[in-house]
Amino acid sequence: MLDEITIQNIAVIEEATVPLSGGFTVLTGETGAGKSILIDSVNAILGSRTSRDLVRGGAAKAAIWAQFSNLPASVMAQLDAAGYSPEDELLLQREITAEGKSTVRINGMPATAAILREVGSSLVNIHGQHDNQSLLNPARHLAILDAFAGNESLLAEYRAAFHELTALQKQLAALSMDEAEKTRRMDLLRYEAEEIEAAQLTADEEETLLARRALIQNARTIVESMNNAYSALSGGDDDIGAATLLSRAADALTTLVPFLPQLEPQAAALTDMYYTASELASEIQGRLASYELGGESLDDIEARLDTLFRLKQKYGQTVAEVMGYGEKARQALEALESSEEKIVRLTNSVQAANSKAQKLATALTASRKQAFTRLNDEISESLAFLNMPGIQMALQQETAPLSADGQDKLEFLISTNPGEAPKPLAKIASGGELARIMLAIKNALADKDDVPTVIYDEVDTGISGLAAGRIGQLLRNTAKGRQVLCVTHTAQVAAYAAHHLLIEKEVAGGRTYTHIRRLNDEERVAELARIIAGDHVTDLALASAREMLQMAGTTD
Repeated sequence: MLDEITIQNIAVIEEATVPLSGGFTVLTGETGAGKSILIDSVNAILGSRTSRDLVRGGAAKAAIWAQFSNLPASVMAQLDAAGYSPEDELLLQREITAEGKSTVRINGMPATAAILREVGSSLVNIHGQHDNQSLLNPARHLAILDAFAGNESLLAEYRAAFHELTALQKQLAALSMDEAEKTRRMDLLRYEAEEIEAAQLTADEEETLLARRALIQNARTIVESMNNAYSALSGGDDDIGAATLLSRAADALTTLVPFLPQLEPQAAALTDMYYTASELASEIQGRLASYELGGESLDDIEARLDTLFRLKQKYGQTVAEVMGYGEKARQALEALESSEEKIVRLTNSVQAANSKAQKLATALTASRKQAFTRLNDEISESLAFLNMPGIQMALQQETAPLSADGQDKLEFLISTNPGEAPKPLAKIASGGELARIMLAIKNALADKDDVPTVIYDEVDTGISGLAAGRIGQLLRNTAKGRQVLCVTHTAQVAAYAAHHLLIEKEVAGGRTYTHIRRLNDEERVAELARIIAGDHVTDLALASAREMLQMAGTTD
């Protein structure tokens, strides 16, 4: 239940805290006082899309807080699944900046508008004037019947079967190509796979070839440089190498060590340098002996690199990608070669899936027809109470190809006068009649969900007199099991509320301010009289208002 909503800097509402109670509450006020702004604020705190236009002029941001209690089990489960610890109370917060940015919190923890919408849909159901017009769309009728029938699990089971059927049908369609196209496809795949296989590729081949090409192209320089390094270390026919010179220097200092002991470190260092130079010379000589080009020519390497380049142009950016493409081509070829067997298997699977989906769709059709009979009885009873006696409704149902919602193409038909054949709502029902029909449907669906709060925004538009009073009675009866809020311009509806909130505005300092307050019994009389008589409230209007409240049983 919505216990309280606080609004700051939303349009003409600078700040207002609205405490709410269970049962039936009405909100009234002059046109333009801010009733629609209150509804917009509730929509915003439930996760609807917002804009910076909501922010009061001159304010940096707007804020809304909503406190809920006695949370239904569905909301507790949603909060738990979303990572918010379920509690007995729930605080939703939303801020909208003047730049249009929005932040959301659930019980003080950051959240998203998407999570807010999911949770909000289980907390509050808002019925506006445009919802009446949705009755003119036959697609809406199917959802109404499923909600009344409680078809959630059956519909979920059917949709899973339908999804499986469509997936199998797509697989079958992909395999069931004509023979000429199949032959062309197989020829192409075979050519591609064989071309790549014939190349006998290895993943690191290109890098190896590039390295070998660099060696061959620089072979002369490599050999000459290595020979020069070896000669410099070991010497040649005419030159003394560095190793020999280091050996002589080490021997010379070593003979002096007995006389000059301080030269021993230098002698040892020269000896080490001699051994190092000798080892380096041996290593270079060994590399020269083992260095060979493997017999391949530069032309052979260039030809192989050209082959790799052409394959990469056709099948991938790297040799590894080319090899992967070849593997996929081979697999696709094998799949086509065995497609006849797969087609037979898939055809059988499609038939089985279609049979299962058809069976579930038939069960949905039967459930909907049975539900309509019960729904029609409840709607007719409510409409008779709402001063629309003799209404006859019918269900026009046609069997259509399977879709995500089953096999039914259906529409509610209505006859508003005895003897007239039922026709589509769009051709018969007036605005006031649509409002009462929708209210009767809402009343029938009231026990089908556990949404604790229902808000009606001017549900009585186009209705007056006895019918308006009956709407008030119906809303009061509906509120016995939940919280019902109704924005109304009709005194007959307002008289049946257990609680009455007045939305009024004032102009001060060149700015418009909206205030919301709860009315006591005498204030209710005055407000109903204003609704009845307008600006000039008479004693007769006051007496009529008092009588309305007494007849409704909401005041002594």
